[in-house]
Amino acid sequence: MSDNTIFDDVFRTMLEKMTFLVVPLINEVFHTSYPEDIKITQLRNEYQQKDGEIITDSRLLIGDKIYHIECQSKDDMTMSIRMIEYDFAIAIETAQRQGRRYQLKLPYSCVLYLRSTKNTPDFLETEIIFPDGKKHLYRVPTVKLADYTKDDIFEKNLLMLLPFYIMRYEKKSHEIQENPELFQGLLNEFESIRVKLEEEITETGKSELYVDLIKLIIRISDYIFKDEETVRKGVGKIMGGHVLELESERRARILAEEKEKAREQGLAEGREEGREEGRAEGRAEGRAEGRAEGRAEGITQGKLQGEQRLSVLINRLILDGRSDEISKVVTDRNTCERMYEEYHL
Repeated sequence: MSDNTIFDDVFRTMLEKMTFLVVPLINEVFHTSYPEDIKITQLRNEYQQKDGEIITDSRLLIGDKIYHIECQSKDDMTMSIRMIEYDFAIAIETAQRQGRRYQLKLPYSCVLYLRSTKNTPDFLETEIIFPDGKKHLYRVPTVKLADYTKDDIFEKNLLMLLPFYIMRYEKKSHEIQENPELFQGLLNEFESIRVKLEEEITETGKSELYVDLIKLIIRISDYIFKDEETVRKGVGKIMGGHVLELESERRARILAEEKEKAREQGLAEGREEGREEGRAEGRAEGRAEGRAEGRAEGITQGKLQGEQRLSVLINRLILDGRSDEISKVVTDRNTCERMYEEYHL
């Protein structure tokens, strides 16, 4: 897998499935103060031109402002030209006509550099010279991952940078593999990141986000240390192991499956209770009322018990690092009951 593929995939996963994480980054770059729950609309990021298709990493609408963020894995000398190309494509699509005159409004753009050097600028600059001789300096701010410590990331709530944080160690990957002291230092740092992340997120009730970010961190780590098995496994163990499916997606799927099981069970119990009451009373009215009441009661109880108890149990297993036992809980009644007893549920 190429650099662009792995990093773009993780970046776009966060934009599409955890969009609110981009808000602190926008606030950091553009000195805004949007709340985390501000409405964000994801706009189309593909533009067809004569010589081919242009695909931007993101195009987001907040209020009446369009934000364009590109994620770069390395310092590309042509990036300033590419940004003008992208931004003009965005502006042309949203052009407004005022009589015979068109108005182009360029987006608020920035570039996130996952890797940078001492020569990577704070602003990408391109001087535009118009036919009348007037000049305009087009400037796009840059964000360099290397400029942010883990404390900076948590202090400014830039959790979107966390999955990429481990990239600062890639040049020393082999040395870390061979040096026990460096290896332990890396593990200690990521243990502190895991603990801090858990504290930050679980306090706000976002346990799913915690697990999702952990999995993305591991995904990047596996790529960075693909040739250093000891380091790769060590970081994976510290951060909680591998899950191919995002935990929020997995949990939602499991809850949906359990809800359906509870519904079927409730229907069956309701029908049986209805039949028993109907036979006991010997009247059509009794049978009808029994079925209706029994079915309603069974469905209600099944849903409440199935959703509430299982939801609490799954969250407890996730936070205890026992995600691999979730599938057994869902498929095996004895295991589920045993877990309920273990967690006093």
